[in-house]
Amino acid sequence: MRRLIPLLLPAAAALLIGAQEPQHYQSSPERRTVVDTRDWGPWAGPFREKLVPSMMQDFGERYLYASANAALPPPARNEQRVVFIGDSITDLWDLARYFPGKPYVNRGIGSQVTAQMLVRFQQDVVALKPRAVVILGGVNDVSGFLQIEDEDGIVANIESMADIAERHGIRVVLCSILPVTNTPTAGHVIEERKPETLRRINRRLETLAQARGFAFANYAPALADGQGLLEQSLTSDGVHPLAAGYTRMAPIVQAAIASALKKNTAPAK
Repeated sequence: MRRLIPLLLPAAAALLIGAQEPQHYQSSPERRTVVDTRDWGPWAGPFREKLVPSMMQDFGERYLYASANAALPPPARNEQRVVFIGDSITDLWDLARYFPGKPYVNRGIGSQVTAQMLVRFQQDVVALKPRAVVILGGVNDVSGFLQIEDEDGIVANIESMADIAERHGIRVVLCSILPVTNTPTAGHVIEERKPETLRRINRRLETLAQARGFAFANYAPALADGQGLLEQSLTSDGVHPLAAGYTRMAPIVQAAIASALKKNTAPAK
């Protein structure tokens, strides 16, 4: 019997330890399984479906400008490089045409939300060592096209980008979201991007800029009609400005950039 004791003790100990093992622990609640299934239409629907698999690998879509960033040389001495980061409204803005001779770099990506812009901010802005950054985003967030974000989240994402910029000595220009409107070819814009929501976000962004000493490019008044909607003559789809719209926007952001650079012209770290 004495020879059995050493064999029995480890087995008993194992049973005791097993009885004391905690149940499976998980801090987070279960993931939701109900998602937005609305019909996005014949163009936007397929485009959205095409984006999702790629975003599962690279949510910020950092691959899009990776080659251009690698090919961009460091700023020359005393060069006042400015990076414009945003969604399609920035992406479609031909900066060389509207700001000839200016060392302005376009890092807009169509359909992006502010969370994606935040994810790629280090690569697409900080690493390029600009003197200033122009941040324009939020109109896609409120539609829920790629991600549903509330007003607090939109403002927080934009402020987080500004925080990163400040940390690296980059001056900040915040921009108002452009007004929107319905058009004969896009009759659902106002319902998806409620004008009053956009106006509330713009007021918060302007207040943030004033509180933090950022420059503010207030595009909305220059583009709005008497009802606060985007002028019909300035757009074909109710969201994106035509050339006449960009023509009105250019001096507004140029003045904001000049104001930002005047406050601090020290090079980015």
